[in-house]
Amino acid sequence: MTFPSTSVSFAAMSWKKEVDELSARRAMAEKMGGEEKVARQHSRGKMDARARLAAIVDPGSFREIGKIAGRGSYGPDGELEDLAASNFIFGRANVGGRPVVASADDFTVRGGAADAALHRKFIQCEAMAHEYRLPLIRMIDGTGGGGSVKTLEDMGYTYIPHVPGWHEIIANLDTVPVVALALGPTAGLGAARVVASHYSIMVRGLSQLFAAGPAVAAAIGDTLDREELGGVDVHTRNGVVDDEVASEAEAFARARWFLSYLPSSIHDRAMRTPCSDPVDRRDEALLSVVPREAKQVYSMRRIAGAVFDEGSFFEMGARWGRAVITAFARLDGWPVAVLASDPSYLGGSWDAKTSEKAERFVKLADQFRLPIVHLVDNPGFMIGGEAERTGTIRYGVQAMNAIYRASVPLASVVVRRAYGIAGSAMSNAERFQYRFAWPSGDWGSLPIEGGVEVAYKSELEVADDPAAHLEAIRERLNRVRSPFRTAEKFGVEDIIDPRDTRPLLCEFAELAWRVLD
Repeated sequence: MTFPSTSVSFAAMSWKKEVDELSARRAMAEKMGGEEKVARQHSRGKMDARARLAAIVDPGSFREIGKIAGRGSYGPDGELEDLAASNFIFGRANVGGRPVVASADDFTVRGGAADAALHRKFIQCEAMAHEYRLPLIRMIDGTGGGGSVKTLEDMGYTYIPHVPGWHEIIANLDTVPVVALALGPTAGLGAARVVASHYSIMVRGLSQLFAAGPAVAAAIGDTLDREELGGVDVHTRNGVVDDEVASEAEAFARARWFLSYLPSSIHDRAMRTPCSDPVDRRDEALLSVVPREAKQVYSMRRIAGAVFDEGSFFEMGARWGRAVITAFARLDGWPVAVLASDPSYLGGSWDAKTSEKAERFVKLADQFRLPIVHLVDNPGFMIGGEAERTGTIRYGVQAMNAIYRASVPLASVVVRRAYGIAGSAMSNAERFQYRFAWPSGDWGSLPIEGGVEVAYKSELEVADDPAAHLEAIRERLNRVRSPFRTAEKFGVEDIIDPRDTRPLLCEFAELAWRVLD
């Protein structure tokens, strides 16, 4: 038997030339938009796309996909002379030791515009997150896929707009946690990609967001600068964006913190973390935190700090819908979603924006299977002309519907007031009520303070001393409104010492996570 000759040199069979070209192409891609444009990005106080990716994920964990995708320039001999990299970078990485898909727009390449992008790359990023059930991080800087009028002349025709990959965006919203960081001016599709997320962040001084920028808005007579049109003071107060931060580093930290409470997808369970905060910790301050005077306010955040694991309270959307606090926290290491009244704003009354915020948050908790803890001090839906004009009752009912539809375990703590329809929205009354009330609890269809004169109008009109008679009525009613009277009839399950709130909620969290799939 004869064998093929082995006299051919290994050098002749080697793919070293192609591997060297691969290395050269990768080096060209790492230049991004070129030294000058990268320097201009840094001069604006902004990190470049590759630095952002390195900063937000675990060190050394980022593996880029499609690094050499772009537009090559070739000489007469067909040899590559230069590579203009795509302005969208993505890959697989770890955050907190868990795999994620991380992406960043590169503003140094045509300002992140579509005519410098490869749409399939963007689509594959979204598809990877969905197919492999991985959380998705979007860092958006620029139009993020939008085109320019100049592009039309180069094309020679116009087109009916469509958004490549939007189907994948919707699929991700339904299945995996999506975090969006607006890290520069974001317009058009870039703005839409920020909003199409479960948690969004803007950086003060760096970020603006608009459907169309100031130059386009000027065409309809709105002569506003970037901040006036779409700065953080606009969008973190209208609910378009969840939070603002002071720096990119803070944005990265909050994005990582947000993801730490959530599962990788709806098919997984969120992770319990080690806890050194004693389950039986009883904070003495809780005994006197709620004032006896009904009109005096107090800090619900102070209560949250005393009840949940130390350092675990992660609030979102603090600057809009302010009558309700929405946050993630932990109880003995178990992650929970927290819905809490804020009596320091509108007395805790739910207006339209507050209701919208509550609805959105409850749906998020239910989607990712997090138990809900509701700290209640709700005097009802906001009333008056402005409340009617803004459709408070519609948004309020939608929030109530979300709470009733939620299938995850829910525990409520009635700290003070629970009045009217809004007060009834503390939990689904048709399910087992895992509910505690503090001795400061005060509830009913209508606050006594506002309803006595109406209910007893005819009686007061014939009284010899209407003022004294009114006071006597109030004294009788105050005896009836005692929360202990309600407990006698099992109208509330348990009245507790406020100091026992943490131990009891830790018990709830453990039971809740036993039944969550």
